[in-house]
Amino acid sequence: MPELPEVETVRLGLRKLIIGKQIDQVEYDWPKSFPNDQLVVKNFLYDSKIKKLRRRAKVLMIDLDSDYSLVIHLKMTGQIVFRSTKESFGAGHPSDSLVNKLPDKSTRVTINFKDGSKLFFNDQRKFGWMRLMPTSKIKDIDFFKHVGPEPLEPSFTAQVLKSQLNKRPNLFIKAALLDQTVVAGIGNIYADESLWLAKIHPSTRVKDLKDSQIKKLHKSITEVLNLSLKKGGSSDKNYVNAKGEKGSYLNFANVFRRENQPCLRCGTNIQKIKLVGRGTHFCPKCQIIKT
Repeated sequence: MPELPEVETVRLGLRKLIIGKQIDQVEYDWPKSFPNDQLVVKNFLYDSKIKKLRRRAKVLMIDLDSDYSLVIHLKMTGQIVFRSTKESFGAGHPSDSLVNKLPDKSTRVTINFKDGSKLFFNDQRKFGWMRLMPTSKIKDIDFFKHVGPEPLEPSFTAQVLKSQLNKRPNLFIKAALLDQTVVAGIGNIYADESLWLAKIHPSTRVKDLKDSQIKKLHKSITEVLNLSLKKGGSSDKNYVNAKGEKGSYLNFANVFRRENQPCLRCGTNIQKIKLVGRGTHFCPKCQIIKT
């Protein structure tokens, strides 16, 4: 599933390619992927120009000069791919659709620009969506009312993290990090990586964390997310950015997908368990539960 760094990679890549482009027509094959009134599409999407790209948690927003926005959630298998005669960009769920000829069987929505370039929304499992709505109404979406702070913003401090975690004192820390109302955008990969870096066992209860551990965790979260963003996200198969470069974060992962391999810090074999329904990687020596 695309996580915060992947969606931010989409935003940064598209920002350089589609700002100022004018939308001509839209094609779609699955109404749930593009659940919009056709009259609204005709009046506020067609002929509009792209003004700005934003992200909140794992949701991408494309603001238009019509005062409407396309709000996009990639969900589990969503991708955004831009194609023109000169440039190509793709990011999101790792599959061949990022690099193959489009549209293909996973293409749900195609946005055609006036200059002949195209933006494809691909989604194999059809859980994602692209909604057109007034820009001023985005803040009223239920998800945005409850989502937690952005971990890459300067306002996200150790004290903010502590305050957010204290809302879920009985949760395992791994579960708390995956809770989007606690912190926005952290998924399975980056939760495991952050906890390993902070030397915190994933099944530690939030209420049992010391202030010093929360400070270490805060630092670890920001370090891990920034490194992943720098490396183009975690998609290790067929990811390409605006320069045609593959995402490479998993080449630098310390614990995720490294079960039965030696911990890079102490040499003990990494273990993988099921926790809160998710595969969870940790070092049994470095990440002990402190009592």
